Amino acid sequence: MAANYSLNLKNDRMACILTRLDAQVGSAQLVIFTAAYATILATIILPKPSFTLSGGVLTLNGAPLSAVCALSGTAALAQFQDSNATWWVQGLTVGTSAADIILNSVSLVAGQVATCTGAALTAAA
Repeated sequence: MAANYSLNLKNDRMACILTRLDAQVGSAQLVIFTAAYATILATIILPKPSFTLSGGVLTLNGAPLSAVCALSGTAALAQFQDSNATWWVQGLTVGTSAADIILNSVSLVAGQVATCTGAALTAAA
């Protein structure tokens, strides 16, 4: 049987992630990759605070957020990094719906704008 955690503990765990992301002087970032983290397609700078926390869920602040794509490719994975490029959350799915990171398109083209329309991180049960 899988363990279950109290809402207070879930909130504490998610608050720790938020603290790690926003602890640096600079802003946290959402980095969008191709499959297997082979290529960085775009890096979206997040506001501070980067998320709001409620009910064990971190919800991205300021969406929609955009950045110009550095390279072309199909977005497949994402990670959240602090401003020192240390990742704190990775393995996030990317899509136009029903994904951890919601983008306007997963077909990204160098020089064009990629837009994140939403993201949420949910604490494990």
